[in-house]
Amino acid sequence: MSEKERQKMRFNPSLCVTHRCNLNCVYCYQHHDEQRRMSFDTAKKCIDWIFHNIPDYATDGVEMGFIGGEPLMEFDLLKQIFSYTCRTYPDIAHIFYATTNGTLLNDEMKEWFSAHRKCFMLGLSLDGAKETHDFNRSGSFDAIDLDFFLKTWPDQGVNMTLSEYSLHHLAENIKFVHSLGFKHITGVNLAEGNFDWSKEDYIKILIPQLQELADFYVENETLTLNQMLDKKLYICESKTRDRKKWCDTGTGCVFFDTDGKRYPCSFITPMTFSQDDLQVILSTDFSNDELFIDNKCFEECYIYPMCPVCYGANFYN
Repeated sequence: MSEKERQKMRFNPSLCVTHRCNLNCVYCYQHHDEQRRMSFDTAKKCIDWIFHNIPDYATDGVEMGFIGGEPLMEFDLLKQIFSYTCRTYPDIAHIFYATTNGTLLNDEMKEWFSAHRKCFMLGLSLDGAKETHDFNRSGSFDAIDLDFFLKTWPDQGVNMTLSEYSLHHLAENIKFVHSLGFKHITGVNLAEGNFDWSKEDYIKILIPQLQELADFYVENETLTLNQMLDKKLYICESKTRDRKKWCDTGTGCVFFDTDGKRYPCSFITPMTFSQDDLQVILSTDFSNDELFIDNKCFEECYIYPMCPVCYGANFYN
């Protein structure tokens, strides 16, 4: 069973522990309120809600995510949440996961995460070689202890975000990340914000980059690039195609903001949208799959079964 299939058997809620971030990435679309952070009392209420509302399908328990901002800015809170959850719900399977820019890890943090590495994982955001990463992510490459991530979670992939600048060096940067020792690239996300990825010039640049990567992965079968090159074309030949939402927004991937308010997913939050937009989005019945089906695409598009959709990003764009 693939990791993606296993994740579908877990409940995947996430908590925003802070809106603050120590970087200013070129593609960041979030609004960072320096005063917004989650209290421990609020966190406990969120944890209690999560463990009392685990869906029936989640036979593998809970995979709890922590995001920001930069979640390691609230390291003490993360430890408190970890201890409270393990103490209060010892009989329910659960693991913890946080995506980090990796720049704040000090010796105390490294010691703690090393001791809890089997149940608390960190996913590193790394955009490629130093020149590209520094351009995209506030000159932060040298502040990351890459060896710590490789040693502590050797099977954990890294996350990349593709900017207008790094598009020209996509294949080079992906190869570089693998050369460091990372076997998996969890995903390459297209930057949100002021980027029109439908521009013909971008597509012309992307095609040879993908061709180079396809050749690279054919020769290196033990390495993986999820989201971008893990498409299962055979699904498109299926005689019985599912007409369901692409993801579990609003149902399986609920998100708690710093004040404890619940949102459909980690994209649909006050950091991304105005209150007026949120009011419109939250009026949607996310449990009704029919609202998220494009019948024209379903009936006429060959790649419909494997075409990813982010409903929050669709609204944002």
